[in-house]
Amino acid sequence: MCRLFGILCGLLLWGATPLRADDDEVLNRMVQFSKSKQTVYQWLEQVSKQTGYLFIYDSKLINNEQMVKLKAGSRTVKQALYEIIGNTQLAFRVIGNHLLIHHPTVAPVVAKQVALKPDSLSYFTIEGVLRDRYSQEPIASGTVSVEGTSMGSITNQSGAYRLRLPETLLNASIRFSHLGYVSQNVAVSLLNGHNSTLTLEPKVIPLQEVIIRVVNPLRLLREMLEFREKNYALNPVYFTSFYREGIERNNKFVHLTEAVFRVYKTSYQDLLSTDQVKLLKMRSISNPLEKDTFVTKMKSGIDACLQLDLIKNLPDFLDPESKDAVYVYTSSDITVINNRVANVLGFEQRKGINEPYFCGKLYIDAENSALLQAQFEVNPKHVSKTANVFIEKKARNMSVTPQQVIYTVSYKPWKDAYYINHVRGDLSFKVKKKNRLFGSFNLHTWFEMVTCQIDTEQVTRFTRKEKLPTHTVFADTPFKYDERFWEGFNVIPPEEALTEAIEKITSKVEETGSSYSW
Repeated sequence: MCRLFGILCGLLLWGATPLRADDDEVLNRMVQFSKSKQTVYQWLEQVSKQTGYLFIYDSKLINNEQMVKLKAGSRTVKQALYEIIGNTQLAFRVIGNHLLIHHPTVAPVVAKQVALKPDSLSYFTIEGVLRDRYSQEPIASGTVSVEGTSMGSITNQSGAYRLRLPETLLNASIRFSHLGYVSQNVAVSLLNGHNSTLTLEPKVIPLQEVIIRVVNPLRLLREMLEFREKNYALNPVYFTSFYREGIERNNKFVHLTEAVFRVYKTSYQDLLSTDQVKLLKMRSISNPLEKDTFVTKMKSGIDACLQLDLIKNLPDFLDPESKDAVYVYTSSDITVINNRVANVLGFEQRKGINEPYFCGKLYIDAENSALLQAQFEVNPKHVSKTANVFIEKKARNMSVTPQQVIYTVSYKPWKDAYYINHVRGDLSFKVKKKNRLFGSFNLHTWFEMVTCQIDTEQVTRFTRKEKLPTHTVFADTPFKYDERFWEGFNVIPPEEALTEAIEKITSKVEETGSSYSW
């Protein structure tokens, strides 16, 4: 049996200054509308299609979901915007290919280059939601990174992102990207300090970009393995990583544990040495009502994240020379990840094999053969047979049946090498009390880890005292809650439903124990 892994638009504040010539030219362009009633977001999208400009605005300034009825006819961009938004007091400014909608009464935020000592750094925050430009659906697990640095994060399942950055990066650019979308770079100065919504456009690859040829999926796999030494790090590195794991029962929050780790990442050539984890900060929150009625604990979530580094720990579906020949591979599509064209390989277990194996898709760079992303799951036809793999201990009167086990792993380039960027696992079960007709419920456990920063200088292994055991129940680890730290560090924002649940639970916020320093 296969090896199974356990468990935009921002606001920039400007003074009331006259429009530049570029602003006048864009705002005086004519746009044409048909008589219709649509949301503000849909009307702004029509303006974008006709002008080629994307909008930037604070989501608290404009209500995207407000319904607006417009008459048919043509009007200038400026007239159209006032009609759509319904507020003639707002001002507009053209910045690159973006059109900024802002309040004209406050002076602009000016980015200054200031030489700061490490211990006197000041910080600022950018945050918001990443959405599909056309469907308005949130984009989960989108990459949000600072150009030219190893710093970044990802969006959560609701598309929300948050980055806390030093003031030395006020003149930097943020890249937003996701599988199948055109990446977008936005100046930090447009996003600084405000909740914002940014949209990505789905990438359609024109035929002239594609050389039509027969792609041998096995050959692509062999090339990916052949170029591992060239594409991935040959020396150990440090990752500063954000980790979280959660448990839900019937879609209701039960427990959430979050932590910041220092990860000692071994070379991809070093198959004998293991990765190490050092705990820096930790926090935990539980729903007392759920906890009192049913106790669920996740074991080895951290170890699963480490093992899901597929390039170092090659799973059977990445081994085209396997003697068992369990998998069938197909070349199914091409797509774009972070402006890189990627071949999409599908794989599934051969017919007639009734043991649980994986199925899924691999995204391999068409130019350098690097594995960019893998999305895979235990074959849905056989996932119910894996209970003994994922359930270590249960009550005698309980039956637990796996319903779905899904993993996503992505890599990102930095300084001519690829590093693991994001790992997520979602495991869903049906739990039933034996001899009871209506005693069943759904249980969802999940874990994920994202690389926030990469360091390559003075990398050494941790001491035995510093090293965190990764095979244990991490939620049981003693810790001391550091409020100042968690208010400022880069974390993945909780999903909307999780945020609502946590806000309702105020009686028990943090469990305390031993203190860990940064």
